[in-house]
Amino acid sequence: MPTVLADSLLVFERYARQTLRSRITLIFGLMQPMLFLGFFGPLLQDVPLGREGDSWQILVPGLLVQLALFSSSFAGFGILIEKQHGIVERMRVTPVSRTALLLGRTLRDVALLLVQSVILVLAGVAFGLRAPLLGVLIGFVLVAVLAASLASLSYAFAMRVNTPQEFAPVINSINLPAMLLSGILLPMALAPTWLDVISHLIPFRYLVDGVRAAFVGDYGDSALAVGALAALLLSAASLTLGTRLFRRAGA
Repeated sequence: MPTVLADSLLVFERYARQTLRSRITLIFGLMQPMLFLGFFGPLLQDVPLGREGDSWQILVPGLLVQLALFSSSFAGFGILIEKQHGIVERMRVTPVSRTALLLGRTLRDVALLLVQSVILVLAGVAFGLRAPLLGVLIGFVLVAVLAASLASLSYAFAMRVNTPQEFAPVINSINLPAMLLSGILLPMALAPTWLDVISHLIPFRYLVDGVRAAFVGDYGDSALAVGALAALLLSAASLTLGTRLFRRAGA
């Protein structure tokens, strides 16, 4: 285990330096949630949203989950590029743990997400968001766990395909219904009954509800406990499956 941890930190440092040299990754990763924040958020201020909290306490947590969902699920594109340039082949002959090659990349993605999340919340504060610091920190933890889960699966899947043309359609076909049915932009309490029932099959819904409860400061709300449990179960399943597939692919 110490070897895996040391190797993971080594891989993390490599990809963290790579990210710092490409600030465009940080900027464009934030573009979509920032657009929703600026152009969609003001439309909700006078709309009854059917749950506790003002419009910003509803929208910003949803955008944090959206940021984790989209940025992490597309993380595997990096592997595809490395495969085309022979980087993955060179890594195969190094003594670095195969598990660490996945965990180090995933840690970089989580760190990047947290930086982006802080910027998004600060922008939300400028628009009118008011949330307790503890609730915001709890929200960051939940989205970080989600990001780790999705990034590991994304990397594992990218190792199983050869081109972006194979990778992107699958990710898009999963992300869009997940975003719509998890209530990221609007609470599912506003949806018709049949749609609300279907949304309970999407684990991201519980994370969205949990982060919203944290941003309101309602730490005793069952939604927060269920959201935390969903995050832990998802991360355990995703990291286990992702690690297994990644190692089988020979990275």
